[in-house]
Amino acid sequence: MQPGIMELDLHGKNAYQARVAIDAALRRASSGVYRLRLIHGYHGGTALRDLCREYAGHPRVLRLVASPGSTDLVLREF
Repeated sequence: MQPGIMELDLHGKNAYQARVAIDAALRRASSGVYRLRLIHGYHGGTALRDLCREYAGHPRVLRLVASPGSTDLVLREF
């Protein structure tokens, strides 16, 4: 893990558990964190991926950076 990037592994969680975990991580993220990397995987369906991408409209999130197995929520520019 790189400094300034907080990772959250969502494997094995259902949509409700993932939403609770993401909300908690956004609240916990200090000013030193500029990205929240949500690892959702890409072989088990799209529910977690779609949930992660819903956070584009969150007040703390500037933009999303999507890749096949994870979605980065950019909280501030580095």
